[in-house]
Amino acid sequence: MNRRNFLKQTGVMAAALAIPTCKTLGAEKQSRARREERDNTSRVPKYTFANTLKEQEAQLKTNPLMLRFIESRKKMADDPYRPIYHFVSPESTLNDPNGLCFWQGRWHMFYQGYPPEDRRQHWGHAVSDDLIHWCDLPYAIYPNPEHACYSGATLVEKDRVIAMYHGTRAGNMVAVSSDSLLLNWKKITGKAVIPIRLPDGSKPPYRVFDPCIWKKDGYYYSLSGGKKPGPGGMSVRANFLFRGKSLAKWEYLHTFTDNDIFSLVGDDGACPYFWPIGNKHILIHFSHMSGGKYLLGDYDKKRDKFAPTSAGDFNFGSYRPSAVHAPSATPDGKGGVIVIFNVNSGWEDEITMKSWNQIMSLPRRLTLSTEEGFDEVNQEPTGDIESLRYDRVHMENIELRPNKEIVMKKVKGNCMETYAKVDTKDSDLIEMRVLRSPKSEEYTRILFYKDRGYRRDVMKHGIRKKFNSVISLDISHSSTLEEAKRRPAETGQVLLKEDDPLRLRVFIDKSIVEVFVNDKQCVAARVYPGRKDSVGVSIQSVGREAEVLELDAWQMKSIYD
Repeated sequence: MNRRNFLKQTGVMAAALAIPTCKTLGAEKQSRARREERDNTSRVPKYTFANTLKEQEAQLKTNPLMLRFIESRKKMADDPYRPIYHFVSPESTLNDPNGLCFWQGRWHMFYQGYPPEDRRQHWGHAVSDDLIHWCDLPYAIYPNPEHACYSGATLVEKDRVIAMYHGTRAGNMVAVSSDSLLLNWKKITGKAVIPIRLPDGSKPPYRVFDPCIWKKDGYYYSLSGGKKPGPGGMSVRANFLFRGKSLAKWEYLHTFTDNDIFSLVGDDGACPYFWPIGNKHILIHFSHMSGGKYLLGDYDKKRDKFAPTSAGDFNFGSYRPSAVHAPSATPDGKGGVIVIFNVNSGWEDEITMKSWNQIMSLPRRLTLSTEEGFDEVNQEPTGDIESLRYDRVHMENIELRPNKEIVMKKVKGNCMETYAKVDTKDSDLIEMRVLRSPKSEEYTRILFYKDRGYRRDVMKHGIRKKFNSVISLDISHSSTLEEAKRRPAETGQVLLKEDDPLRLRVFIDKSIVEVFVNDKQCVAARVYPGRKDSVGVSIQSVGREAEVLELDAWQMKSIYD
């Protein structure tokens, strides 16, 4: 006897056992339609601005939202874990960065903001001349007809900026702006241009989620973030390609990627950004399983297909707690790509954090290198970071005897930048400790393992074997507080040239540490020292001797002063 007959004979009602009927399906469809028609007007005050820069600057001086942001920043400035030179939302928290772009001589960064009077996601907005000093601007894109404004990207045209983003419960939306500071936005068609459902109410053969946008041969192209069924009932990353002659009407083409052997089973392709880099293309994205990632490869413009040839990660392990989250990226105009990430909280009780938690990373410049005989994406900090420095401490020729920790007595702080150039000699482990208390009750460890990573068979003048080195950021002992969450170390591969000294550039800002290695790799994590004296720095070579050729340290100014 099959299950349905058994249920009928036992008198169990179909509705009680979730067997859908025409009546229940019709009710679900009507309910969905009511949700879609619901008025989602934001409760956050919205203002219309003039178009010229001079007029806008005058209006912003007295704008109620701007005055509110100023007061909010003042109230939260004393929080011991609130960074001073990494961007933080002026009020409440933030999530994904969105739509990073360069317009009329200025950088614009958008982000998922959560206004206190309406906690649905709005697009927050900040502007910068140098990618470091960010100035708050009023919320840019408000929900309605969508329920909330999720992630998306921008495309800069000659006379306007196009924002394409996901509107929850509606679909992928398009808004445009053309004024000097991108303060006024108008939504194309007033509804989703790529709806979640087909006109008959059925589900489409693609996923409608975080989109990006570019233009080619007179057409707009868009990738929708998503996944598709994979082995063992799990999903695999997929991005779905759309094309439109106008911004209002789009046709679905196909899945975008050919022969992706790099993504993991369980990955998805959220927050995609597809841009040229060197002579290749890069698909930067976020996986809700394994975090920030990229695929590097070739764009077949005739077939509109992307063939990955290599891949990499922006975080190593879980993105929660304390690690890098979603990207926002844009070309730098010089063959590279600028990318910014939000970085997750590592604090147990976010209420005690005055309702803020996530922050933005420093901007990174990604470039393509082929020096070692293969394509490699390098990462280096970018923007006018040097303008923040003061009170420099400089040292040279520091001998590192085996297993002897040297405490840099003149180098202290929790808002600082350090640079160390190290001749590792025969040592295979260099350890630096930052945010170190005097007796090492608390410390954050930066570990460099020379030639202890994966082996690479490099095709250049024949096959020669070479080993990656490894950079690791260990926060296991960063805090003695029970509210501070522990996590495994962030550990990334980095390939150095032979005889190239180790160059560590470390940025410390209250509750974040970012480590760049030889402008090739970066590891980052949130930390929460519980002791006020956890401000020290030390360095040592384990097992064998080495030498610090140069060491510089600077205190860092606030970008909000």
